[in-house]
Amino acid sequence: MTRTQWIIVGALVAAGLSAGGYAYLNGAQKPPVKYRTAKVERGSIMRVVTATGTVNPVQTVQVGSQVSGIVTNLYADFNSKVKEGQLVARIDPAPFQNKVIEMEANVQNMKGSLARARADLAQRKLDLDRSKSLYEQELIAKADLDNAKTAYDTSLAGIQIGEAQVKQAETTLNKARLDLKYTQIYSPVNGTVISRNVDEGQTVAASFQTPVLFLVARDLTKMQVDTNVSESDIGGITEGKEARFVVDAYPKEPFLGKVNQVRNAPITVQNVVTYNVVVGVDNNDLRLKPGMTANVSIVVDRRDDVLKVPNAALRFKLTLGRPERVSVPAGPAGERPQGGKPDLPDATTRSGRDAQAKSTVWAPHAEGEPTPVELKTGVTDSNFTEVVEGPMKEGDEVIVGMEVSRGSQGGPGGSSLPPGFGPRPR
Repeated sequence: MTRTQWIIVGALVAAGLSAGGYAYLNGAQKPPVKYRTAKVERGSIMRVVTATGTVNPVQTVQVGSQVSGIVTNLYADFNSKVKEGQLVARIDPAPFQNKVIEMEANVQNMKGSLARARADLAQRKLDLDRSKSLYEQELIAKADLDNAKTAYDTSLAGIQIGEAQVKQAETTLNKARLDLKYTQIYSPVNGTVISRNVDEGQTVAASFQTPVLFLVARDLTKMQVDTNVSESDIGGITEGKEARFVVDAYPKEPFLGKVNQVRNAPITVQNVVTYNVVVGVDNNDLRLKPGMTANVSIVVDRRDDVLKVPNAALRFKLTLGRPERVSVPAGPAGERPQGGKPDLPDATTRSGRDAQAKSTVWAPHAEGEPTPVELKTGVTDSNFTEVVEGPMKEGDEVIVGMEVSRGSQGGPGGSSLPPGFGPRPR
């Protein structure tokens, strides 16, 4: 080969080595990275508080017995429709009838004693008048007159005692008659019997507390859900807030209701403070039964026709050119983590007020690195967050994740991960 040919061959070899080295180094340093994106939308956002409660009638009345005895008759059963004043049960009246007869005889006895005391008083009055006349004629001693006066006063006191004994006997008689009346038990309200706690022939004892025979729901077409809400979420719940709930019997049919009451009495269980929130609901079709377990979602805040971004976009960020997924901080809404950018507040820990925070999303760039965009955010739910202020508009794309192409064009070891991923060099 001539000198010129050797020079041409050497130049070609050098060019090939340069091209291979460039491809090798460029493939190791810039692996293909694809970003998953989503569009900024316009729509509604609802922030809700979830809790578990129990379906109960709005008003229930316990029908009990004020006297002890054997239940001889029951005139109502489960699901019976009862009216106010309707006889629902009877307790054996025989012992109470005997008591009434005994008390009536006692009243007659006391009245007879009173009549005898009045007759004695009349006699003592005659003796006192006669003694006064004889004393004026100096026919008896002063002591005899004093004895007659003392006997009259004693008889007069006996009259007062007799009258009191008659009243006492009459009061006892009235109590016995009232107990006899209580052997017939009537419904105090119009409603439906939802519980019967006794059977015919059973003995009830009312010595220490009133035994409950029936539980009557006044109106089953109006129900309420009693649920407990933690103190961290109670701030945004007020009367009139919209609520939805489902029960196990109808898992795909949500029921609509409103918050009727937020009770101020705290309930503390294992150092966890909750408050009873009462949700009212119409039950005209009677599908809801007392005691059902309800999974309640109370709408704390709602925004319609607002710009919103996916929560995943607010959790994604780039640090020193490396893509990262940041976790949701547990601190208050809008609080900046130490030494970093503000992240998305957790929807379940935000207060009822409109807490606005600054957050950063990343917009893809067709020819270069993604661009950070700072937004002021508002209400958030489990999927989206409201954009209160910022350069984003409807239809813009934001990065919500990343996809790394896996192939053989990597550097040493065949790695195709972007910088910052994989084992660190030692």
